[in-house]
Amino acid sequence: MKILLENIKELIQVVEEPLHFRAGVQMSTLNTIQNAFLIIRDEVIEEFGRMDQLKDKYMDDDLLIEIDCTNRLVYPSFCDSHTHLVYCHASEKNFTDRINHFSVDRINSQKVEILNSARQIHEISEEDLYNIAIERIIDVMKMGTGAIEIKSGYGLNTEDELKILRVIRRISEDSPVCVRSTFMGSQVVPPKYAANISKYVDLIINEMIPQVAADELADFIDVFCDKGFYSQYETDRILMAGIKYGLRPKIHANQHSISGGVQVGVKYNSLSVDHLDYIGDEEIELLKDSETMPTILPGPSFFFNQSLSPVRKMIDAGLPVALASDYNPITSPGGNMSFISSLGCIKYKMSPQEVINATTLNSAYAMGVSDSLGSISKGKIANLFITSDAAGIESLPYHFGSNMIETVIINGEVQTFQFQH
Repeated sequence: MKILLENIKELIQVVEEPLHFRAGVQMSTLNTIQNAFLIIRDEVIEEFGRMDQLKDKYMDDDLLIEIDCTNRLVYPSFCDSHTHLVYCHASEKNFTDRINHFSVDRINSQKVEILNSARQIHEISEEDLYNIAIERIIDVMKMGTGAIEIKSGYGLNTEDELKILRVIRRISEDSPVCVRSTFMGSQVVPPKYAANISKYVDLIINEMIPQVAADELADFIDVFCDKGFYSQYETDRILMAGIKYGLRPKIHANQHSISGGVQVGVKYNSLSVDHLDYIGDEEIELLKDSETMPTILPGPSFFFNQSLSPVRKMIDAGLPVALASDYNPITSPGGNMSFISSLGCIKYKMSPQEVINATTLNSAYAMGVSDSLGSISKGKIANLFITSDAAGIESLPYHFGSNMIETVIINGEVQTFQFQH
């Protein structure tokens, strides 16, 4: 089947040559085509260009759907490279308590809420957990996300970690969105192991990781290497074990302090190091010489009104930056990547061009899919969205309270959000 998008006001993030990510000053580079067309054949982008280049040779006997994009922008779909989307219930009560200053210790409060989420996971059936999670997938698709990474971490024992990962696999099978799965049994230390953390690390290494690998339930492995969570040494042990089973590392690092997580991540060639609310010159220099994507999560910083990562310093030093939602019930209860883009501009002083690179091309790299997603390129999978009437690329971050996404196309198909599950 063929789809023709015509009269596009501006086609965004056009990449003609293979490109995995943009870094430093190049993050301000954004190629667009005004008054454009785009042709999709089956599930891939076949052709695009200016409307005056659209000729009869692009029209054939294939079924052709035409979509008029007058006054509309066309983007590659957002790639959300860091979420914890599979959880039971939101934490509104804790939110109210925090507003009323009942919980002032942010680290311990976060750990308590993770343990509460783990208890809920233990009690819910796998089917009910799936039904809750698939609705969230539909919601983020409507808001322009076409690829998403989802972590476990609310299980904290072998059975429940596997339950979450099986739900993630089923989401990948049932929904059109591109899904990558991350095993994160090391999010917090369960209370029964508080006096002997190494015993829980042994459980992760000797039992959880082998079962995750045997069932092919994860692409990546993640550890929360930070103050009050896991040390560099413990992180080192877990990542080394994961690598032996074919799981590439990703790291939670430096949300609460400079923790050494960046150093461990670079040592093991982590695909990304995420959070980075605290980062120094040493970490910046290490990342410059690595293949690891620094990934900033504006959601928790906004939600808790906490320190902001020094994004301008990082970009000015020559680093690439990705942005992701960190969709989870505790610190970032939402997966609206347009809002994350707004935070990137408003709070982190990123330009709209930098934000687009950070939420498409760079974030695709941060979840290992930049070869097939993240830009408007011939041969890439046709995951994209069409805005409503828009003045230009400033419109999405400017209208931070609105959903300007009018049409979503995933795998070359216009989405009705009524897929079977």
